[in-house]
Amino acid sequence: MDPPDLMVPESHPGEEPSPSRSALSVAPPGPIRSDELDPRASLEPGRPPSAVLPGLWLFPPNRDSQGGSAWLLETPDLDLLIDCPAFSQSNLAFLASRGRRAGAAGAGRIVLTGRDGHGRCRRLQEQLGWPVVVQEQEAYLLPGVDPLLTFASEWELAPGVRLLWTPGPSPGACVLHAQGPGPAGDGLFCGRLLVPLGPGSLAPLRRRNTFHWPRQVASVERLVRWLPAGSPGWIASGAGLGALRGGRIVTGAAALLASLRPDPGAPSDPLAGG
Repeated sequence: MDPPDLMVPESHPGEEPSPSRSALSVAPPGPIRSDELDPRASLEPGRPPSAVLPGLWLFPPNRDSQGGSAWLLETPDLDLLIDCPAFSQSNLAFLASRGRRAGAAGAGRIVLTGRDGHGRCRRLQEQLGWPVVVQEQEAYLLPGVDPLLTFASEWELAPGVRLLWTPGPSPGACVLHAQGPGPAGDGLFCGRLLVPLGPGSLAPLRRRNTFHWPRQVASVERLVRWLPAGSPGWIASGAGLGALRGGRIVTGAAALLASLRPDPGAPSDPLAGG
């Protein structure tokens, strides 16, 4: 069991601590922007997501989440938006059409795999009406988001769809495993727990804003034990995908995960501090 001081990454000098609830509640309001008055005002047209597999779409990189990748997975019961894409006209139109196809505005869920994938979550949620799912350690980062669903260690979100808390990249990082509930088959959405290093290659990587590297290493090991034997068939990362050189998902994922033996003393990202 992880120790209770998870929210205080004191072992990483140079990283600013997360603001407390009380600090958030007394912060003075900033200037009102035009999009605060009208969420659709001055929206960029943007580009729509692209189909990757049957029932799986990839959104263009989102600068609101440091160039990260957001995904939409279709399941028999609901659509799952994994992390937040850019708040653009094309993305809103695509997601609204998914709600109409499913027959209800609330027929989807927004699942956040870590703080770097939040983007403009509140604005997106207000437009879609979809509940937001986040690991409880990071719920405080989403004031005003309603409905907001939280979980602790593990949660079965829908038949065949499970969430696992994997702290390390951020305090409330998590992964989503969908095993056979939809046309895309057996896949894992790993957030930023694993990042692309080259074509067909994913691994944990220590970055400047990594919350806790030893916990990230432990989370990868726990993930390998948690997954069913021979699973998953593919992995979709929430990080930028440029290193995949045109690839979007990584196949042969079960063998890749089994080969990972993270070493806490291994060389880290050169951008990482200390």
